[in-house]
Amino acid sequence: MSDDLDIRPIDLLDPAQEPAAREWIDVHAAVQRDLFGERGSAWTLEEIRGFHRSPTGRRVARAAWVGDRLVGALEVRMPTTDNLDLALVWLSVHPDHRRRGLGDALLREGEAIAGAHGRGTLMGETEWAAGANDDAEAFAARHGYAVGQTMVRSAMPLPADREQLALLATADDDYAVESFVDQIPESWLDDRAVLQQRMSTDAPLDDLVLEEEAWDADRLRESFARTLDSGRRVVESAARHRATGRLVAFTTIAVSAGSPDLGFQQDTLVLEEHRGHALGLRLKAANALRLMDELPEVTSVRTWNAASNTHMLAVNQRLGYAVEGYSREWQKQTGKSE
Repeated sequence: MSDDLDIRPIDLLDPAQEPAAREWIDVHAAVQRDLFGERGSAWTLEEIRGFHRSPTGRRVARAAWVGDRLVGALEVRMPTTDNLDLALVWLSVHPDHRRRGLGDALLREGEAIAGAHGRGTLMGETEWAAGANDDAEAFAARHGYAVGQTMVRSAMPLPADREQLALLATADDDYAVESFVDQIPESWLDDRAVLQQRMSTDAPLDDLVLEEEAWDADRLRESFARTLDSGRRVVESAARHRATGRLVAFTTIAVSAGSPDLGFQQDTLVLEEHRGHALGLRLKAANALRLMDELPEVTSVRTWNAASNTHMLAVNQRLGYAVEGYSREWQKQTGKSE
C-alpha cells in the first residue's frame, strides 16, 4: 500500500467540498467505465446528495487520497427506519490504482464505521460484464463475505414494437392499468406504500439476511420528491383491482439527468394474491409505451433481476431484454459492533 495514502471524511453536501465531491463520484463512474465501457451505470452527485438528505438512512462517506489525487471512494449506508443491524458498503478504487492495498484499507474503514454504529450485518456488491469474470470475487471472499444473491443485468432497446407492446398491455379482465409521469397521485400513496413494503418480503431474497422494510405514505412521498429534486424523471404504471379499487401491482422506470438516453427499470411487484394474471408482463409493456411517448430520447432500459427469479427473467425476454452483465450481493455477519 502506498505510504502516502490518506483516508479522510468527505461531506458530499458541503459546498466548500464540491470539487472533491465530484472527484469522489468520478471514481465510482471510472470503475463502471472499466467494467462496462459506455454501458456503465453511474449515479450523479446530485442523486447521491439526495440520498444523503433522506431522513430514512444515515450515510457516511470517506475519500482516499494518494498525494493530491482522489483515488478511492467509500460510502456506508445505514437504514434508520428498519434493518437497524444493516450496513451497506459501497467501495470503489480507481482502475489506475488497484492492487496496491487501497481496497483493503477502505473496506477496513467501512467495517469500522459500521461497527461504530452498532451494525453487525454488512453487505456489498460486485459487478461484471457478460463474458467476463467477477474479479472482485476473491477480494470479497478473502475478507469473509459470502454470496447472498446473484443478479442478472439486462437491457431492452427502444423504441420497441408498439403494436406488440400494445397487445401485451391489453386484457379484458378484473384489472385496469393506470400510469403517471413524475408526480405520483396522492390517491395512490397508501396502496403504493403497501406495495413498496411488500417488495422487501415478496421479491426473491435468496440467502440475504434482510428484514421487512417500513413504508407509509409520508415516506413514499418524500422518496418521490427526493428523486425529482435530484433531476430524475419517473414513469410508473400500476394495476388496479376493479372489484376492490386497490392497487395490487406496479412497475417503475427512472431516467437520470446524467444519462437521459437510458432508463433504469426499478421495482416491479405483483401482490402474491393477485399473481397468475400476467400483470407483470402487462405493466412492463404499458410502462414501456408510456416511456416512449413521454421521453422519446430514451433508447434503452436497463434492469437487474435475481438469477433465481426465472418468471421475471422470462417476462423480460419476451419484452426484448438481453443479458449484458451480472452482479452479486455479498454479506458478512460480525454478530457484534465495535
